[in-house]
Parts: sequence; structure tokens; C-alpha cells
Amino acid sequence: MPELGFSFEGVEPVEYAAVPMLAAKLRIVSQPAEDAVHSIILRCQIQLEPTRRRYAETEQQRLHDLFGEPSRWARTVRPMLWMNTSISVPAFNGSVMVDLQLPCTFDFNVAATKYFHALEAGEVVVTVMFSGTIFYADADERLQATQIPWDKEASFRFPAATWHRLMDTHYPNAGWLSLQRDILDRLNEYKVRNAIPTFEQALQELLEQAEERAASQAAGGVQQ
Repeated sequence: MPELGFSFEGVEPVEYAAVPMLAAKLRIVSQPAEDAVHSIILRCQIQLEPTRRRYAETEQQRLHDLFGEPSRWARTVRPMLWMNTSISVPAFNGSVMVDLQLPCTFDFNVAATKYFHALEAGEVVVTVMFSGTIFYADADERLQATQIPWDKEASFRFPAATWHRLMDTHYPNAGWLSLQRDILDRLNEYKVRNAIPTFEQALQELLEQAEERAASQAAGGVQQ
């Protein structure tokens, strides 16, 4: 059975993709090199490694929703599952380079989106764990299929700015939220009832009202 090794040689945005997409350049090496690999069905579990970088104070504030107070991070910060995906690797001898495509979302209900958005600078550290099935020919040219164990893994890094530029390309000066239908219906009723042209303006008005109430309550507390 060929012995497989995995490494990454860079990450770049996928141009003209319908959705925000990164491509991690995955190098697969097979030993011995002369043994032909017919194909690989490769399953990938991709996780973020937040413990393997430092965070500025403003980044710590933005990450409060995920990890809590920085004083508790030794207990709360753990590897985060980003996604599970799979790719089909074509036949090769020795080594091959394939694109591991990583679809990205701007949905703030997704923990990975909150994490990426919180980062102002530095790099994102990612670990990929591999499994799947390798198809190859034995010494008698008979087709064999063998499982790839989960102990195969590789890591890569990419600048946090790459994710921000990707989102700016697909959602210039914008973002989006997924709301439950009953909440969306209530927001729409408020917008219509008050003749507000857009949902954005309706949210802005509600936020301003909340800020005014908070300021008024704070002023009342000071006077007491």
C-alpha cells in the first residue's frame, strides 16, 4: 500500500466563485513514488487553532461572545471545527497538487465567522485531519482499496486580512444575519407601520431608541 504524506503550499481566494471561497493548495506525496495511485476519496475535517496565536485587546473584546473573559481563556479556548469536506484526487505517481476548496460564509450565527471577523491582523492557524479511501494496484496489478487512518494531518496558516478582503469582495460594506421567521415578521411589521423604507433603517432606528433608553437610565442612576 502506498504511504501518503500531506502538506500545504499556500492559500488563495477562488476568483469568480459564486460564493466566497478559499483554496488551500494541498500537496499529496505517495511513497514509494513508482507505485501508481489510481484515485483517492479524501475526507477532511478542518479545524481552527485559536490557541496558536496572540490577540490584541480589541480582538479579545470581539471574541468575548465565543470565549468569554480573557481571564478564563485557558479553560474556554479550544480547537474549533470549521467544516467537514471531501475531494476526489485523480490518478498520480509520486505527488500531486490539488485545491482543497473552503467555502466561507458571512453568517454571524456561525462560530467561525465570528472568529474571523474578530481578527484585525496576524494569521489564522488551521489544522486538517484526513481520512478516506485510497485506490491503487498491487504487485499483480489488481485494484486494491484501503482506508486512510485519521492520524494523517497537516496544518497551514493564512493572513486574517485574506478573509476580510474576500468578504469585502462579495459583500462590499455589508453583512447579513439569519433571523427566525417570527422575528423577521415583527421587524417587517415595525418597518411597514412606521413607513421606514429599508430593514437597515429600521434596525438603525431601533438601535438609536435602545441607546437613548440606556443613556436615560444611566443618567437617572447617576442623579440618584
